[in-house]
Amino acid sequence: MKKWQSILLYIGVAYIVLLLGPIAGFDLPKIIGEIIRSPEVLIQQLLVGLVNGALIAIIALGYTMVYGIIELINFAHGDLYMLGAFASLTVFGAFGIQDGAPLSIAIPVMLVALVVCSLFCAGLNIVVEKYAYRPLRNAPRLAPLISAIGVSFIFQNMGLFWGGLKAFIPVMGSNSAAPKSFPDLLPRVDILKAMGIQTTIVFTTKDLIVLVVALVLMILLHVFVQYTRLGKAMRATAQSRDAAKIMGINVDQIIALTFLIGGALAGSAGILVGLYNNTIVFTMGFTAGLRAFTAAVLGGIGNIVGAMLG
Repeated sequence: MKKWQSILLYIGVAYIVLLLGPIAGFDLPKIIGEIIRSPEVLIQQLLVGLVNGALIAIIALGYTMVYGIIELINFAHGDLYMLGAFASLTVFGAFGIQDGAPLSIAIPVMLVALVVCSLFCAGLNIVVEKYAYRPLRNAPRLAPLISAIGVSFIFQNMGLFWGGLKAFIPVMGSNSAAPKSFPDLLPRVDILKAMGIQTTIVFTTKDLIVLVVALVLMILLHVFVQYTRLGKAMRATAQSRDAAKIMGINVDQIIALTFLIGGALAGSAGILVGLYNNTIVFTMGFTAGLRAFTAAVLGGIGNIVGAMLG
């Protein structure tokens, strides 16, 4: 009986999607028809989704690591990523880097910006953990959740002021804040056309660079957690904080390390998204954070590999 109920539920959901989809702009039959007529459309969307998904995965790792250790949904994490983007933009401004800067100059500055914004976000996350979350560690679940939302508001306002006066001026015809321009530094060579492949699919060196950097960061995190002593201590703390204390693990330091790594990843995601989209805005943390949180939940929140795949 339960099996038939599940089947009927899936049929009902499919019927609702087909019925209401066109109203919401999601015309499934039309989309399937376009894919059949031109498979390149599907491949192009998959490539775009792969690059954007890799960026979201880096942010999702911060959510899932913190939840796995202290069972806290850190709603401020998305806004921390936004501050990382503004920090990297400040570094570019300090070096006078603009659109089209020579790679011989741009690459060293990008590496410096990556390190600076990662350290900035890591340090900020440690401060937040110590003063906003640690005192509430044994409090009811609602208290640290409210604290996380409050920190999120603080970060948003930091981004608002960091963005300058333009951030206060609404874009004509919309209620969103005016975005800040980010230097266009990554090359845009169409890889497939450069290889002599005639297709409408576009996959540039910019996509490849962002994808490779994101994958390298995820692989490094996986290796750290699985094979290093500190990584094993993190996994032990996630299993049981009390048992970890008995085994001589400094739980407070491990939790701080988790926030440090999560903050560094958020900062890295901030500069990558800025270089990829070439615009940043103080409200971007909410949208990206929501998507990353969804990815973490889909992959099994608390599961690092699941967050990468989610």
